Amino acid sequence: MAAEPADRATATRTRPGASSAGSFLLVALSAALWGTDALFRRGLALELPAAAVVFGEHLILVLLTLPLLIGGLRATRSFNRADWASLVLIGAGASATATVLFTAAFALGDPTTPLLLQKVQPLIAIAGAWLLLGERPLRHYLVYLVTGIAGAYLISFPDPTNVSIAAFVPAVLALGAAALWGMGTVLGRHLTTKVAFDQLTALRFAAGLPASALLLWMLGGVGALGGLSGSDLLALLLLALVPGLLALLLYYRGLRGTPAAAATLAELAFPLSAVLVNYVAFGTTLALSQWLGVALLSGTITVMGIAGQRSERGLGVAVRRRTEPALVEQ
Repeated sequence: MAAEPADRATATRTRPGASSAGSFLLVALSAALWGTDALFRRGLALELPAAAVVFGEHLILVLLTLPLLIGGLRATRSFNRADWASLVLIGAGASATATVLFTAAFALGDPTTPLLLQKVQPLIAIAGAWLLLGERPLRHYLVYLVTGIAGAYLISFPDPTNVSIAAFVPAVLALGAAALWGMGTVLGRHLTTKVAFDQLTALRFAAGLPASALLLWMLGGVGALGGLSGSDLLALLLLALVPGLLALLLYYRGLRGTPAAAATLAELAFPLSAVLVNYVAFGTTLALSQWLGVALLSGTITVMGIAGQRSERGLGVAVRRRTEPALVEQ
């Protein structure tokens, strides 16, 4: 049994450049689960600061994944400095800080700016995958990119012809969140060649816990945790289990076989799912242009999934063939 973590880590290195439609669709499914976030977070957001919610979620997730964390820590014995930096940026950056930054941008009273600037996230992920992982988008990837971002844009705004950036600070916060999430995809793809997907999930939560605790202390939300009601605790637990643990397990399982540049488009299932959850669960009215965005984004993800079944390059990305990704080893 002592050799199991090493065996599992070795299994994740098998054909690290290989991609599959099934893996791509797993990433899309996990992103759709992120879209259920509002079902559990909406009540909490009215009663707790964002930093308190993020910390509580990470604390629950670390406790739930402790058995996996033990194996994950064994796997880190083979980590170099680039691997450790990747893990810290995924946990402290993408998992904790980005959520707080994005929520803070909304809290400043300008919902348009963070939603608009979040659309640069795929561009950041594509650039990072090209520079760090050696991924090369093919010609037909541009079609996926344009239709995917266009669909996400139409979904986000009832009047897509009247959108502008209203303030500098929300813009900076939203861009920071987009950069952290985009690079989280790239660096997560890198680490799937080093650690089993479930252990990587546990490591992400563990790396995010100290960062979320620090943010909680800095932003002054510690006292809010003492007044949690039973319904708050239940909502926090469900938030941790569904868009948290279940979604991240599926995500890293899928990311292992999906190029980061393709995965970032699969992640656009998040705004697609979120707008449909708001429509079904909260009675939000959607404009005709938003329904057009739903159709466009759904079609893009479906076509990519079908194309990925026919050919490894169907997802529109050429992946470097080597035993490790092209991330600089130190």
